[in-house]
Amino acid sequence: MGAEQAYEELIRRVREEATLASIEALLEWDEETQMPAGAVEGRSEQLALVAGLLHERGTDPRLGELLGELEGSALLADPDSPAAVNVRELRRDYDRYVRLPRKLVQDLARITAVAQRAWSAARNASDFSRFRPYLERIVELKRAEAACVGYEREPYDALIEDYEPGITSAIMGRLFDALRRELVPLAARIAGAGSRPAVGMLRRAVPLEGQRRFGERVAGAVGFNFRRGRLDLGVHPCCTSLGPADCRIGLRFDLRDFAGGVLTVLHEVGHGLYEQGLDPQFYGTPMGEAASVGMDESQARLWENRVGRSRGFWQHFLPRASERFPEALGDLDLDEFYFAVNRVSPSLIRVHADEVTYNVHVMIRFELERALMSGDLAAADLPDAWSEAYQRYLGVTPANDAEGCLQDGHWAEGLIGYFPTYTLGDVFAAQLFVQARRELGNLEESFARGEFRELVRWLEERIYRQGSRYPSARLIEVVTGGPPNHRPLVEALRERYGTLYDL
Repeated sequence: MGAEQAYEELIRRVREEATLASIEALLEWDEETQMPAGAVEGRSEQLALVAGLLHERGTDPRLGELLGELEGSALLADPDSPAAVNVRELRRDYDRYVRLPRKLVQDLARITAVAQRAWSAARNASDFSRFRPYLERIVELKRAEAACVGYEREPYDALIEDYEPGITSAIMGRLFDALRRELVPLAARIAGAGSRPAVGMLRRAVPLEGQRRFGERVAGAVGFNFRRGRLDLGVHPCCTSLGPADCRIGLRFDLRDFAGGVLTVLHEVGHGLYEQGLDPQFYGTPMGEAASVGMDESQARLWENRVGRSRGFWQHFLPRASERFPEALGDLDLDEFYFAVNRVSPSLIRVHADEVTYNVHVMIRFELERALMSGDLAAADLPDAWSEAYQRYLGVTPANDAEGCLQDGHWAEGLIGYFPTYTLGDVFAAQLFVQARRELGNLEESFARGEFRELVRWLEERIYRQGSRYPSARLIEVVTGGPPNHRPLVEALRERYGTLYDL
């Protein structure tokens, strides 16, 4: 068989696998947003079956044969060509996947489907003991996964690799140390500042259905295509791709957190814009996928923080919100509201954290799940370890499990190793935004006019359409001219909060 024929067969097979994966994603989205509580056991079996079928296809020896035929062929002479990228990434995925037994993959799919409902119930009851046995089983299975995949230094490295190839626990540890050295003193200076925002205006009641509809308006204004996606209510904010023309976003709103709801919309829409901006001709192949989870998170963090927390954004949207909700928001002053949205205060809940302390929340999760994987921390001791870490790093202590170790659903989904990508995304987002500003001019003025499409087009050309052509660190270098660097994030925070708090 010639190289071109082998490549055609390879792409046909992986696209069929992508279609099957989209069915799995649809089952998971339905569980998150629509499925009745009593259906969880049946759904767990459905997901286990699909996971098994995906494993069967993903480990088919024929894939290995095709990759072997293609590697070294003239078809891959240009290492940045779509064919070369696809073969490179598919080889990496195949080599990882064939090390995982089908039973392990199915057991993980089965337990995480049940665990998500158990976590939700435990969080509602603020009772970690209800979730503990599920977490213990998930940690056991993830340790088994790490052992099968292999690692050089510690089990956690094998799990990070699944989300951000090339990143290790040691690399993340150094990044968190650098950010802590910069941001903890900044937070301390802000705490001692004389200027304080009037945060009471942020707690005014805004009807949930009205927030949902306003969120749709914001999403459409920044470029989310509702012909190729939709927004629904869910247990936990999320974004799921079911295909090149089907992007599903799950959201939740708080009656007394209108601004937080808008920022959540922007975060998930950031993911959605990336999904909708990928080149559809490459759907089902690495060239039609995000460069990494960290790069995907960079888009969410860029839209949430660099755009959504800007004065220009609220200069455009606050008058419209005041008109839509006159009783709650009609008397708000733009500068006072902008200051309040950018308040800095140590808090307990990650998704409500300010920009300056947010990555400390991520660092705590990184340290705890790393300890869970190594065996240095037992699941039974997680609530106490969580409380101790929050007191040590942020000076606050959760009053209960719901505002402590049960606040995130990631572990119930088996996403151990995912949390570090939030901080990587923050770092990437700051670098990308600096570069976009260099090339596009004053983006703040564009936001104030309600113009966001130029930024979307820039991101589409530089990031979305590149797919997995480059590893994330290399993509940052190609776009910005320099390697990943935490300095632009630190400088952006100093600039914004130094001005707001008169530092």
